[in-house]
Amino acid sequence: MPRKEPDILNIADAFSETDKRTGEVVTLTPNSNNTVQPVALMRLGLFVPTLKSTARSQKNQMNAMDVTQDLKQLSLVRSEGYDNIKILGARLDMDNDFKTWVGIIRAFATHECLGDTVTLSFVEFAKLCGIPSARLSSKLRSRLDASLTRIASNTLTFTSKGGENYTTHLVQSAKYSVKKDTVTLQADPKIFELYQFDRKVLLQLKAINELARKESAQALYTFIESLPPKPAPISMARLRARLNLTSRVITQNATVRKAMEQLKEIGYLDYTETRRGSSVYFWVHYRHPKLRPAELPLSKAGLIDDEMDEFDDLDSDPTGIDVNLPEPVSADESSELVMVSREEKELLNKIREQKKR
Repeated sequence: MPRKEPDILNIADAFSETDKRTGEVVTLTPNSNNTVQPVALMRLGLFVPTLKSTARSQKNQMNAMDVTQDLKQLSLVRSEGYDNIKILGARLDMDNDFKTWVGIIRAFATHECLGDTVTLSFVEFAKLCGIPSARLSSKLRSRLDASLTRIASNTLTFTSKGGENYTTHLVQSAKYSVKKDTVTLQADPKIFELYQFDRKVLLQLKAINELARKESAQALYTFIESLPPKPAPISMARLRARLNLTSRVITQNATVRKAMEQLKEIGYLDYTETRRGSSVYFWVHYRHPKLRPAELPLSKAGLIDDEMDEFDDLDSDPTGIDVNLPEPVSADESSELVMVSREEKELLNKIREQKKR
C-alpha cells in the first residue's frame, strides 16, 4: 500500500535547496550531464577505488565506516538521541557502483514515485546510469544487477546508549525482474533527508567520463568538488582517507599524487603541493567542473577584472610587438575557449592601460 503523501514530498524535496541569500527554493535536477549528490556522502570513503583483476582483488570485500560525525545533524539522530552511526556493506567502486548510484538518484528525481517506490524499464535505468542501449548485453545486465545488490547491501545502523537502534539501507530494496525487464527501487524517506540537512553538490558527469577507469581520480573529484569555495589546503592524510585504500602509506601517497595530476590533466583544477613540517598539503587554486585547458583561456564572458589584474605585473614592453588581434567573437561563437599567448596578454594589457587614460 502506498505510503502517505508526506513521504512522497520528502523524496521530492530531496532535490531542492534553499538559497540562503534570497530564501528562494532552487530545484537541482540531475540529467545526462550532472548528478545531485549530498556533500556528506561525497566526503565519505563510500565509493572508492577497488582492485578487480589482480591477485589483490578486493571483490566482495566488506567495508565498515563510523560516520557519526558526518551524519549527526540528521533530525532522525537528534530526535531519537542516536550517538553512534555506522555504514556496513560491500565495498562500492567508482567504475560501476557510483554510476549505478547516479542512475538510482536520477530515477527518483525524474520518474513518478508510488509512495517510496519507482519502477522503470531496465533500458531506461541503464540510460540513467550513462550506459547507451547499444551497449546493453547479458554481461552488462549481470554487472548492473550485481551493482544494485552491492548498493542495497550497505546498511546504516543508528544506535544510542539507551539501547535503541534503527537499521536501514542506502536503497531499501532494489529488484531487477528478468521476465519484465524492469528495475524497481524502494527508498527510505528518512535517508533521503540526507539530501536536506546538508549542502548538495551538482557533480558534472563530464569529469567522471573523462576519467574512465581512473577510479582514484574519480573519487578525489567527488570529494574536492564537494568542498566550499576557496577551500583550505587539503592534507595528504585526508585524501588517503577518502580513497580508503589498504596498501602501504608510501604507495597510497603515490596514488593520491597520480590522481591529482590526472585531475589537472583534464583541466578540472590547478594546485600546488606544499609541506608543513612532516605533513603534505595540496593547495587548490581553482576548480572547473566543466573542464578547461590548463592555460588561462578567454571565456565567453571575456577576462574579468581580477584575471586582468594578474597581467598588470608583466615587465615586457609591448611596444613594437606585431600581433594581430583575433576577430571579435560573435554571440553564437562566444562559448569557445581561446588560448591566449604571452604576446596577446601583453597587448591586452597595453589596450587596458590606454582605456584608463
